[in-house]
Amino acid sequence: MRLGITGHRGLSAEVERTVRDALDAELRKYDPTELIGVSCLADGPDTWFAEAVLDSGGRIEVVVPAEQYREGLPGSHHAAYDELLARAAEVHHTGMGESTSQAHMTGSEILVGLVDRLVAVWDGQPARGYGGTADVVDYARRTGVPVDVVWPEGATRD
Repeated sequence: MRLGITGHRGLSAEVERTVRDALDAELRKYDPTELIGVSCLADGPDTWFAEAVLDSGGRIEVVVPAEQYREGLPGSHHAAYDELLARAAEVHHTGMGESTSQAHMTGSEILVGLVDRLVAVWDGQPARGYGGTADVVDYARRTGVPVDVVWPEGATRD
């Protein structure tokens, strides 16, 4: 089973705990020996998902949206990004250089094309910018990829 991830960044520590629990529960539905998680490794749900897949015994593949993608992530996230990227069974590139909204959406489109299902840590609201979680969910649905929404009851985002 190939599962992809998309989700909101910048979630509070309280929401992070409940989302991590929900992701663990989602992954328990699958045989870890046959599980491949696909992520762009942004800070937040992308990384929590990749860590959970590896912790469960699965493998990860990474989509790198742009050559400059890592530089656009928070500095505090670089070590986790580097570690997970090094553990990837396969790395996919968009071929884009600058880390723009278009590059992020292109990366997400590649991710959706690689998976059987998409897990979305999504509050159900429209994207706040092009390539946001809602855009990725919409793209997956339009291309026939099933989406499992993970959003803890009562959770909010900033």
